[in-house]
Amino acid sequence: MAKTPPAGIRPANPDVKILHERDVDVTMRDGARLKADVFRPSAGEKVPAIINLGPYQKDKLWIVPPNLEEKQNDWMNWETVNPEWWIPRGYAAVRVDGRGSGKSQGQCEPWSLQEAIDFYDAIEWAAAQPWCNGKVGLSGISYFAINQWFVANLQPPSLKAIIPWEGFADIYRDALYHGGILNVFMTNWFTAHFLHHKLGRAARDLPDGWGTNMLYRWVHNSLDSGVFRGEQAQWDKITVPLYSVGNWTGFGLHMRGNTEGFMRAASKHKKLRMHTGSHVHPFYTEEGRRDQIRFFDHWLKGIDTGIMQEPPVKLAIRKGRDEFEWRHENEWPIARTKWTKLYFDLTPPAKGEPENIAKLVDQNPTKSTARTYGVTSIGSMGSTSAASSQIMGGGGIRPGMGVSLLTPPMSEDMEVTGPLAASFWVSSSSEDMDLFLTLRHFDAQGNEILETGQQGSPVPVAKGWLRVSHRELDPELSTPWRPYHKHTRRLYLKPGEIVKVDVEIWPTSMIFAKGHRLQLDVQPRDGLGSQGYMHYHADYNDGTNTIHAGGDKESYLLLPVIPAPTKPAKDA
Repeated sequence: MAKTPPAGIRPANPDVKILHERDVDVTMRDGARLKADVFRPSAGEKVPAIINLGPYQKDKLWIVPPNLEEKQNDWMNWETVNPEWWIPRGYAAVRVDGRGSGKSQGQCEPWSLQEAIDFYDAIEWAAAQPWCNGKVGLSGISYFAINQWFVANLQPPSLKAIIPWEGFADIYRDALYHGGILNVFMTNWFTAHFLHHKLGRAARDLPDGWGTNMLYRWVHNSLDSGVFRGEQAQWDKITVPLYSVGNWTGFGLHMRGNTEGFMRAASKHKKLRMHTGSHVHPFYTEEGRRDQIRFFDHWLKGIDTGIMQEPPVKLAIRKGRDEFEWRHENEWPIARTKWTKLYFDLTPPAKGEPENIAKLVDQNPTKSTARTYGVTSIGSMGSTSAASSQIMGGGGIRPGMGVSLLTPPMSEDMEVTGPLAASFWVSSSSEDMDLFLTLRHFDAQGNEILETGQQGSPVPVAKGWLRVSHRELDPELSTPWRPYHKHTRRLYLKPGEIVKVDVEIWPTSMIFAKGHRLQLDVQPRDGLGSQGYMHYHADYNDGTNTIHAGGDKESYLLLPVIPAPTKPAKDA
């Protein structure tokens, strides 16, 4: 391989002119023809292709935020690579309207096995074009990351590298049903794009698309019965070199799949990057593009950029209030992690403290105690929309719900980086109960420290969820720090029955400074920072719920604490 310096981005060739071919037919194995736009060097040189396939309409101009590092041009398209940047650096960009979307005929089935098969055919079509060097890579955000996992299941021979940038890998666990609880982001997403195609400009080209009732399919299959297998990464089949990219603030959609992908994919060549901040900005930064092109130059052009000799894990270590530093690691979870239990202490709060306050302590209390809290049902809301359950005062985010467990002020800085879990005991007066866990960060003055979330709104440190009837674990895939639930049957509660639950909290990174405090909220409804990724609360969530802790009901939060670097000894 030719060697290039590892730092910096290879400059664009100013002599390259971009040829834009519109509405090119891409023929599928069943004879269906999808429409694509191809951006490539006009001189006819053979270059690798970067493909995006999805329902966001290849012709729809994205008006970029004013603070995006890549500036507005006539070819910007939501969550896809920018041709104006990539083509002068020796690549082609291919945007395909997925079946039944944009200008492609048929019926749209988002993230389905059919779409993965179509993507396979589009990859092989591109590789066979006279302008392509036979090598195809996939890079894109969200939708254009998610279906990379699913086409990689099928192992198209011309697919040589993927960069799934902030994209779930298991439609059931990562997107539709968090801990078994329906995420209404997904139903809202489907409705929005159905409307775009039925009432928007796309209806002129595709008047009969989006007839397949995916919404019914998603809601009807509320257990992981195998129906969604085509929309779940089959890790033993994913062997292509991959650079999995997640976002710490992506709890609710775009994070868990990226860490799972790095840990479990069969690929011999894989990297993990975890950043922070908004959803689209990091992809278009110079730093983000440097990671992408160095990876693609290596695998699609045979240029030794040095990226595969670097440690495989790159993490944004957060310090609070959007401050962070990059750090490389050799594995995930980090090998030197000190797995630390903070135990639930549910003794009554001191006089003057809020009734819902409890403690996180270093030792399991010798005596078992319990806290009971009320649960507001939405069953009485009649025909009002499920979204009404998310409104302040209507069963959604309200201060003081459930129990809030708080540490003492930190005696020294504590870094928490990695996957988390909570193990505790619960009971209910109802046949089921929902658990919403939120990890929060407070400074020495008691002010909450929030981060910029994917949607641009302030968010806390981390979140986890579980519907208690879904508590059954998969013993082969579960670890103490990443409980893995089967979701294949419902184990309903008997009134007053006490059961143990293990709740997965999505991975995070945060340094809690000396004097700061960590708080864990355990609530019956979506808590702080849930806007954008809220949940439908079924009507059996009523009556009262109880948390039990201490004694033989050992309950705790498991933290991945990273020891501080050892300071060199001073000379005698």
